[in-house]
Amino acid sequence: MRLFVFLNPTNKRGTKTAYTDFRKELMKMGFLMVQPEVYMRVISSRRACDRFLTRMYEKAPPTGRIVAYKLTENQFSKTLYITGEKSAQERVIGSNSVIVL
Repeated sequence: MRLFVFLNPTNKRGTKTAYTDFRKELMKMGFLMVQPEVYMRVISSRRACDRFLTRMYEKAPPTGRIVAYKLTENQFSKTLYITGEKSAQERVIGSNSVIVL
């Protein structure tokens, strides 16, 4: 299962520091930045996913918007890339393979 987190900060006073702290907390939890304001983490089960979501609720900034998507490996494997080239990981192991760590 993969958990994607999309951040949409506002321009209100004090928001920048709150979102910087939240981003640091996401990095401590093992999330990787996919794109600016988009973070992703591979999670082993739905229960673990719910624990991460609970921690995010506790650390969330008071303003702006945070959106989280839970995707299974099967759903994620159907991702379409319109432009760009395959990543180094996809070239080595293929896009349909799953590595369990």
